[in-house]
Amino acid sequence: MPRYARLECPDGEATLSIHFTETISTGNNITLYFEDENLDVLVEKLQVKGITLNQLPKDEAWLWKEAKLQDPDGNNIILFKAGEDRKNPPWRIN
Repeated sequence: MPRYARLECPDGEATLSIHFTETISTGNNITLYFEDENLDVLVEKLQVKGITLNQLPKDEAWLWKEAKLQDPDGNNIILFKAGEDRKNPPWRIN
């Protein structure tokens, strides 16, 4: 059984991803993703404003480039650039 699913909205480019986990943690489980085609520029702008990132932009194994931070309430935020691989990665099941 797949452990991950990406659902596409019928109109527009929005998607919703669901990831299976064996256990439910008692901590913060919310992670919000925001895509930006100019990720490196966005990160530089945030740093100039004094926003601290937990991870600078990094190329990940799933073909996305991601930067990570938390909002003031401790919610995880991932800023990413995926391009065509967001909706059509090489491992996609049709």
